[in-house]
Amino acid sequence: MDTRSEAKAFLASRRARVSPGVAGLPTYGGARRVKGLRREEVALLAGVSVDYYIRLERGNLRGVSEQVLGALARALQLDEAERDHLFDLARAANVPPGARRRGDSQRVRPSVQRILDVIGAPAWVRNARHDLLAANRLGFALYSELLADPISPPNNARYVFLNARSKEFYVDWERAADDIVAMLRSEAGRNPYDKALSDLVGELSTRSETFRQRWASANVRFHRTGRKQLHHPVVGALDLSFEAMELPGEALTLLVYTAEPGSSSQQALDLLGSWAATVEAEQRPAKTAATYSLS
Repeated sequence: MDTRSEAKAFLASRRARVSPGVAGLPTYGGARRVKGLRREEVALLAGVSVDYYIRLERGNLRGVSEQVLGALARALQLDEAERDHLFDLARAANVPPGARRRGDSQRVRPSVQRILDVIGAPAWVRNARHDLLAANRLGFALYSELLADPISPPNNARYVFLNARSKEFYVDWERAADDIVAMLRSEAGRNPYDKALSDLVGELSTRSETFRQRWASANVRFHRTGRKQLHHPVVGALDLSFEAMELPGEALTLLVYTAEPGSSSQQALDLLGSWAATVEAEQRPAKTAATYSLS
C-alpha cells in the first residue's frame, strides 16, 4: 500500500472532522469553504508552520519527530487508536526497504491449540487480516457459517462483505462492518507492505461498494473487548461478551466469547456444544484436537 496516500487520506479526514468551535478557535460570520478546520488552523494548533503542515497532509511523514506527531494528534483531537495509527504511518514512512515487515503468521503453535482446547467457551485465533487460523470445537461451531467459505483459510472480512448470509448472522451488521474495516485500516498503517493484506483490500474494494465507502472514511479502531449479538442458524440468538488478547511476537489474536451465567445465551452455547459434539461424532469420528487448526 502507498504510505503517502494512507497518510494523506487519514490527516485530511481527521481535519474535516474537527470544527473551529470544538477546537477552541474563534468563529466569524460567513460560510466556510472547507469542512472542519483549515490547514492553517491545524498548523496554529499544532505549533508548526503552514507550509510544514501542508507537507504532512500531502503524505510526507519522513523525519517527523514524535513531538510534532504528538502535537498534531492533540490538534486533531485523535483518540488512542487514531494516535497510534498516525505514529504507525510515520514509522512506516521511515523504514528502509530492506527492513520492511511484509506479512504476519499463518501458523498456530501446538501449545496455542492446546490452550484453545481447554477453554470452555468459543475461542479462536486470527491474524491481522482476519483469517481464522485455529479454534476449539465451540469456536468452529459458532463460526460454522464462515467455515463454509471454500477459500482457505476462511476470512471474516470476506464473509461480512461478500456473503449475504452475514447480515443474518451479525445482528448489528453495520457495526460489525465498520469494526472490520477500521481494524484492517489500522493494520495497513502498521504493515503497509503485507501483500496478502493489500490483495484482500483490493478484492473487497472491487467487489463491495459498502466496503469501498467505509475504506474511504479512513477510520481506525481498537477491538479489545465488547459485545457481539449473533443469530446462529442452529441455536438462534446469542448475546456474548468478547475479550481479544494479542499473542506476543506472532501478530496473532486470541478471541474468547462468553455469556452471562444462567442466561438464555449460555443455554444456547450449551446447546451449541451438544450440537457440535453430535456433528463431530457423526461426520468425523477420528477427529483429533489438532484438526481444529487451519494453519
